[in-house]
Amino acid sequence: MQLSKSEEELMNILWKQKKAFMKDLLDVYPEPKPATTTVATLLKRMTDKGFIDYKNFGRSREYFPLVKKKDYFSKHVNGLIKNFFNDSASQFASFFTQETNLSKTELEDLKKLIDSEILKK
Repeated sequence: MQLSKSEEELMNILWKQKKAFMKDLLDVYPEPKPATTTVATLLKRMTDKGFIDYKNFGRSREYFPLVKKKDYFSKHVNGLIKNFFNDSASQFASFFTQETNLSKTELEDLKKLIDSEILKK
């Protein structure tokens, strides 16, 4: 299951804060801040999808992520590779390096990362 763009934005806040009450979440949003009801709806959907949970403290809820950011984006990228690049990491890498306008330094850094992973295999 995936998160909508609005849900991902809120999930990023929760990943950074690790746990937060509604007020904490609203404080992080830039102006104009979304309505409390909007954030409550997003939190409900994210809870229903199994991405977050909460603990009750009186009438307040403290929300926390159930899914790690790395796990979510890893699954997202793997799905992208499978669906758009015929399940070929090479095709994805080719597209990524040619279409993202990486600088020479960024390409060299990427090469170092790949070389490092090759040594681990």
